[in-house]
Amino acid sequence: MLQALILTLAAATAPAASLPIGPQADARGPNVLVLLADDLGWMDVGFNNPDTFYDTPALDRLAAQGVRLTNAYAACPVCSPTRVSLMTGRHPARLNTTDYFGAPQPEGILEAAARQKSQQKKPGRFQKLPMLPAPYVNHLPHAEVTLAEVLRDSGYATFFAGKWHLGGDGFDPTTQGFDVNIAGNRRGGPYGPGKYFHPFGMPNLTSKEGDHLPARLADEAISFIEGHADEPWLCYLSFYSVHTPLVGRPDLVERYKAKRARLGLEARWGEEGERRVRLVQEHAVYAAMVAAMDEAAGRVLDALERLELADDTVVVFFSDNGGLSTSEGHPTSNLPLRAGKGWLYEGGIKEPCVIRWPGQLGQGTVWEQPVQSVDFLPTLAAATGASLPDGVAMDGVDLLPALRKGEAMPPRDLFWHYPHWGNQGGAPGGALRAGPWKWVERFGPDGIKGELYHLEEDPGETSDRAQLEPERAAAMAARLALWRAEVDARMPRPNPLVVSNPEGDDRASEDQGGR
Repeated sequence: MLQALILTLAAATAPAASLPIGPQADARGPNVLVLLADDLGWMDVGFNNPDTFYDTPALDRLAAQGVRLTNAYAACPVCSPTRVSLMTGRHPARLNTTDYFGAPQPEGILEAAARQKSQQKKPGRFQKLPMLPAPYVNHLPHAEVTLAEVLRDSGYATFFAGKWHLGGDGFDPTTQGFDVNIAGNRRGGPYGPGKYFHPFGMPNLTSKEGDHLPARLADEAISFIEGHADEPWLCYLSFYSVHTPLVGRPDLVERYKAKRARLGLEARWGEEGERRVRLVQEHAVYAAMVAAMDEAAGRVLDALERLELADDTVVVFFSDNGGLSTSEGHPTSNLPLRAGKGWLYEGGIKEPCVIRWPGQLGQGTVWEQPVQSVDFLPTLAAATGASLPDGVAMDGVDLLPALRKGEAMPPRDLFWHYPHWGNQGGAPGGALRAGPWKWVERFGPDGIKGELYHLEEDPGETSDRAQLEPERAAAMAARLALWRAEVDARMPRPNPLVVSNPEGDDRASEDQGGR
């Protein structure tokens, strides 16, 4: 019976082939504007959460004009892997780009643990890791074909501004299909001299006293669009906001301090594993960062209207992972979603998402189909009439046939693989979503342990049903294991230098940033 259930689930959730859309009737395809936020949670935007403490009028207006995808997921609970999936349409596990670029490799952890052990001091955090994370590739390989390369080969001018975090020297945006790179480098956050303010210390980005990073990135994007209004273009505006360091524009910080006092909000805390988790949205600095990003995005959208390009532009808004709630200042709450950035629960991987394409997609509509960041490259290629690379195993699917009709897609599985220790408290594991069911695994020295949730009935993942539905749990575990074998996913292994920690696990400091 179990074998039959496994086969039934696998057949029912296999990806369906995309329906060809073909190029626009016009010889020129639509422009493409990608607005990518960093660390912005699903509950941080007004179009998902009318009661949010933050204000996102520009993004709410975009959602009212396009399709709001309410079950959109990042391919990973941290940034670099998801950004790889957006660029390539391929799952990070397939490319072994499964952690943020710059995270410790297992060899470095072993060296540090051996050094700690030889010094015979109190065990350090690397000695307390029961599992060594899997080794990972710390850059986007040149052999991978990117969204920028696909569109550039179709005659598009290509522009990148903001956070890259897909490799350093030799792997910057201009080596991956972008004609222009503004501010993109190996870093995961704005760690220049002025952080979010002048001086930025970023490639090709000038500044003066008083300049604010989100606004300057918007300036550069608008300038590019104005200079290429007569040809098709890809503008990939990848905000550093709202990643740490937590620094806000002073006028906006004061606005949200006053709002917090007016609403009588105070911080409240819960627990997620061994971490504190914020339960109330009331962080004034974080609110100021959200507002500044929204304002900058709104200026770019307004420029499309002013230049009469809005009707000829596909706009995608997305975030690279869930809101930061369990470390590094704990600036937001994702409730009712569980946990946040760095975790495989919904708070770590479910993202705000809008696609607007006037005349092609519905206006102010809601689409509840589960989708993942791997889907954007094939979808945008279909929208522009561009050709996907031959002979490449594409994990994403073209969403347009279903989006255009407002219909459900054939069922398919969504997968996650994160064989690392998150700075935010998450542990090595994986996950599978099949219909309304989600299977979440944790990898440990004693094997793999899993939890089963029904997301439609329990979106907060509070009630583990693995014991109530053992056959379904076993079938989903088998399906996830089969997928890992199919993509040759790397797994963690026991740490030979582990030292037990009766006082608790401090495997990652809550003050770490840059991830």
